[in-house]
Amino acid sequence: MNDNKWLNRPDGLDDLERSLPSINQALDRRINADPENLERGLAQLVLTIVELLRQLMERQAVRRMDDGSLSDDQIERLGQTFMKLAERMTQLREEFGLTEEDLNLNLGPLGNLL
Repeated sequence: MNDNKWLNRPDGLDDLERSLPSINQALDRRINADPENLERGLAQLVLTIVELLRQLMERQAVRRMDDGSLSDDQIERLGQTFMKLAERMTQLREEFGLTEEDLNLNLGPLGNLL
């Protein structure tokens, strides 16, 4: 046995070294650095967040409308704004080749996001 502690290998290092090829293969399958896929994935994430916020804001506007706390002018402006946002979201989804279902993430036991 070597008395120099700097030359001794920690327990399990040999096992880790033997498993590196399989770890590298798994990472290669999971990490795809293709710029087109990265751009689409980022667009999917951003559009999902925007869609979630849009739905939350729309629900809040409906609650306020039902409570009578919005004027007719405010209701009209909110309606126009939500319609324009929905149109723009459709354009962006098409631009990145995404569907509405692509923005609805599955959260496992919590169900779908949207």
